[in-house]
Amino acid sequence: MASADLHITLLKTMIRIRAFEERVRDLFAAGRLPGFVHLSIGQEAVAAGACCALNPDDFVLSTHRGHGHMIAKGADTSKMMAELYAKRTGSCKGKGGSMHIADASVGVLGANGVVAGGLTLAAGVGLSIRQRRSNQVCLCFFGDGAANRGPVHEAVNLAVIWKLPVIFLCENNGWASTTSHRYACAVGDVAARASGYGLQGVAVDGMDALAVYDSVRRAVSIARPCGGPAFIEAKVVRWQGHYEGDPQGYRSRSEIDTGKAHDPITRLGATLTASGVLRDEDVTALRRDAYEEIDRAVAFGESSPLPSPDEALQDLFARPM
Repeated sequence: MASADLHITLLKTMIRIRAFEERVRDLFAAGRLPGFVHLSIGQEAVAAGACCALNPDDFVLSTHRGHGHMIAKGADTSKMMAELYAKRTGSCKGKGGSMHIADASVGVLGANGVVAGGLTLAAGVGLSIRQRRSNQVCLCFFGDGAANRGPVHEAVNLAVIWKLPVIFLCENNGWASTTSHRYACAVGDVAARASGYGLQGVAVDGMDALAVYDSVRRAVSIARPCGGPAFIEAKVVRWQGHYEGDPQGYRSRSEIDTGKAHDPITRLGATLTASGVLRDEDVTALRRDAYEEIDRAVAFGESSPLPSPDEALQDLFARPM
């Protein structure tokens, strides 16, 4: 992909993620969505940059905050919205919801409501890739809260000793729910822990889509021929709280304002207009197209049918007798 095309793709992807999540935020606040949602507004550059470095058949494992990862990997936003509405036409037939949304057709093997739950699954996916010799990679997202849980050690250690093609990507927004990273982590960078597994951990500006893309692209070039895993930490400032409706009394307003001042969408858009790759009206058109796409997704979700009661026992690995 040519440089200008890459930059435009990254910007378009981030705008689409933002449009989707802003609409989800408003729908949830209005009581129109069932279940619960966790948004990633402010950290779109990580999803866009990382997934743009993958091939269509590569795999992604996500967190309970997975809308952006889904969109960046190519999931259909109408099916995603229908899933959040718990409709039959959703990407998981209305059974996954926001925290367990998935779409295997684009390689997203699932969001996960269990903190750090995706990491050991990623090691299993990496082992499958290695045994099948399929030349794929698996990208596993996790947060700084997950970084302090046992599955991280188990998964990364196993991936290293078996040289599994897995990229472990920590989205560090500085808060594990309401607990500060500075309090809960003995080292400043989560990436510093990678040396204990024989890896060179990389810390990157997660508000810079190009920086994320470059770091993941380099990791993929090593992992794809089963050269072993990579460990990347992307530092971000998310200005939505841990959950939608979170009053965020545990952190200062200035921190949120700092994040907004480094908005990854505004940042890349300004770079592209200043360099002449795009005009202001081109960026406006990208935003208009994104919000029109999400309008169609909402209409699809709201007009779709609910699953019938007998569908509750379909698509299961085990059924009650």
